[in-house]
Amino acid sequence: MATSTIAAGTLHSRHLHCRILLLLLPYLTIAFLLVDGGGIPTTLDGPFTPATRAFDRSLRQGSEDVPLSDPRLVPRARPPSPEQIALAASADPSSLWVSWVTGRAQVGSHLTPLDPTAIRSEVWYSERPASTDTVGHPHVARGSAEVYSQLYPYPGLLNYTSGVIHHVRLVGLTPSTRYYYRCGDSSLKDGLSDERSFRTLPAPAPDAYPRRVAVVGDLGLTGNSTSTVDHLARNDPSMILMVGDMTYANQYRTTGGRGVPCFSCSFPDAPIRESYQPRWDGWGRFMEPLASRVTMMVTEGNHEIEPQGHGGAVTFASYLARFAVPSEESGSNTKFFYSFNAGGIHFIMLGAYVDYNRTGAQYSWLEKDLQKVDRRVTPWVVASWHTPWYNSYSSHYQEFECMRQEMEGLLYQHGVDIVFSGHVHAYERMNRVFNYTLDPCGPVYITIGDGGNIEKIDIDHADDPGKCPSPGDNQPEFGGVCHLNFTSGPAKGKFCWERQPEWSAFRESSFGHGILEVIKSLHRRKRVMCMFLYQSSHLRSCRL
Repeated sequence: MATSTIAAGTLHSRHLHCRILLLLLPYLTIAFLLVDGGGIPTTLDGPFTPATRAFDRSLRQGSEDVPLSDPRLVPRARPPSPEQIALAASADPSSLWVSWVTGRAQVGSHLTPLDPTAIRSEVWYSERPASTDTVGHPHVARGSAEVYSQLYPYPGLLNYTSGVIHHVRLVGLTPSTRYYYRCGDSSLKDGLSDERSFRTLPAPAPDAYPRRVAVVGDLGLTGNSTSTVDHLARNDPSMILMVGDMTYANQYRTTGGRGVPCFSCSFPDAPIRESYQPRWDGWGRFMEPLASRVTMMVTEGNHEIEPQGHGGAVTFASYLARFAVPSEESGSNTKFFYSFNAGGIHFIMLGAYVDYNRTGAQYSWLEKDLQKVDRRVTPWVVASWHTPWYNSYSSHYQEFECMRQEMEGLLYQHGVDIVFSGHVHAYERMNRVFNYTLDPCGPVYITIGDGGNIEKIDIDHADDPGKCPSPGDNQPEFGGVCHLNFTSGPAKGKFCWERQPEWSAFRESSFGHGILEVIKSLHRRKRVMCMFLYQSSHLRSCRL
């Protein structure tokens, strides 16, 4: 079984802190290199020849959504007991967020929202397990609660109001330590959850890292999605990066809750793109066994927009209510972009569906955040947002070119190492690149955009005969259109390449997840960053 990894050493240029990625080829090739006295190849040996793993188009069958009647999705806790318990990292490992839901959501025409002040938001915790018949934990933290609604002022459409969503931040924690906790309301009979546990992330330091970071995008809740999550859980990550498009609740009509691969095709007369919010509750229950013990960090995708009200004026209601993120702790004023540390890695989560212009709040925040990074403490910087800037698939080709033109220079200037995105339902890894030019100091961009959702994988490349989109295609759901023709290289004057672009190192149409690890190189006696790609039901070589 072949594996492949990304790893990195360090190079200082005159202008910025620049990374060299090491390239591990499949096992047999490595053995050959070692026998001959060679070492692990690095990107100094690149850029690498673009490669595509062929896909059998007859296998593009997709996967059906898991019904809400599935035992993994139905409510398992009776009110007032908590459900949908999830963890999120704070800006540093001495604090952590715990979130959960109490009460029952409602679907119908005339709804009365639950009162979030009628139940407490408490987390009882300690470094030792407690007795099963008492609260048993000496420390308690209290937080806040809220309720959100998804409302459609159109005849025949059903409204939704959520259960009570709780968020509590624990502070004063010891990094790299196991904690046991119960959440809920200790004043109510059956008001507390059963005992769960988590391990805090390591403190920022150049020699301390999360053991494994799982990366997944465009997950959904199909049979393929559940396969991805099952395999991800077996890899036992210490943190999850979810790069947008989580539930695909907006692939449903509110009346009947029927999921489809193409909403506009199946419901052409819908007055608004509806969203069946009970899918969020089912997804929260499905993810709870994993999310209640491992921090899950999210960023918004287009399937989280979920417009409601007259003309769709209200957006992202579910995303903003359901997830706790370290926005205030990292100096941001919104859940759409934020940052946090996990050992020697500084993670930056950006928003593709809010203002990204150089005159806007996100750009200003990003500039300040990058300026504060101390590479002596956090040598690695990993960024993530939903929409890829570099993408050779026909789907979403050059869709967020405006965002790239506004922000790419800032990431390059500060030597960001790796960028993870989703949106395109396939896997693609780039050679180091800046402004469409191969550059040894550019980030490595990785699209890992199909966790198994209902929309099927993407298989057409923009360089395939007849598959180049027209400049009017791929309109973004936010921001402007900045499509361009290339000004140099083999594609000069053209909108698409006629072969796989030189900046695309490897691409493969399949679903799955990635595992990011930082390990110690035996060859260079330095910490190296490795990316393993798990596709479908087994580990696949992806020539990283």
